[in-house]
Amino acid sequence: MTALQIMVVEDNDELRDATVAALAKSGYQVVSVSSAEDIDNTVSDAPCDLYIIDLNLPGEDGLSLSKRLRAAYPFAGIIMTTARTSLDDRISGYQSGADIYLPKPVAFEELLASLGALAHRIQAKQEQGVDWVLNSRTLIISGPKGLATLSAAEARLVAALAAAPSLTLERWQVIAHLVGEDRDLSASSLQFRISTLRKKLTEGSDQQQNIVAVRDKGYRLCFRVLVQ
Repeated sequence: MTALQIMVVEDNDELRDATVAALAKSGYQVVSVSSAEDIDNTVSDAPCDLYIIDLNLPGEDGLSLSKRLRAAYPFAGIIMTTARTSLDDRISGYQSGADIYLPKPVAFEELLASLGALAHRIQAKQEQGVDWVLNSRTLIISGPKGLATLSAAEARLVAALAAAPSLTLERWQVIAHLVGEDRDLSASSLQFRISTLRKKLTEGSDQQQNIVAVRDKGYRLCFRVLVQ
């Protein structure tokens, strides 16, 4: 795998320069900007693989930028750094699309570890030919054309299908993931739940067939998913 391209978005000049120098020394390709608006003016042959974003940016803030980047580049890694560490702030960061939320001051060793974890995900996607990524923490599934937010039950089902042989589960297994092993669903209720999930998945891809019924068996997932 070639060295990952990282963009650092930080308005503190001293901190930005120090982060860029340390990442470059660690073997990453790094570009940097001081504001969200500057990203649009940065010439690049391809989108960056990873973004390190300060939450408190001048102009467009880190939350807004994270949402914009996640919508445009569903598979990019996003690390948010900030001095705001309350539970509500962290939840807002993850809801904006951030993969990792690091409190400032950030220990460089922890930043490197975070980058390594996201790099592993990106590499796995490249090697496996994966077109979708399911974040089991935020319940957001990212596809080639966009993303969708799943319910906890829907996320469990997609993860189970992704791990199943031939990407296929029997009907009783599908029901167990949707409502639990001790409950059942009527045929019409199951079809409704699957139809709702299909519509959500269509938002992330032009692919119309994403979950198909397998006669006398259950359901099959029609794409590869990387669950993180």
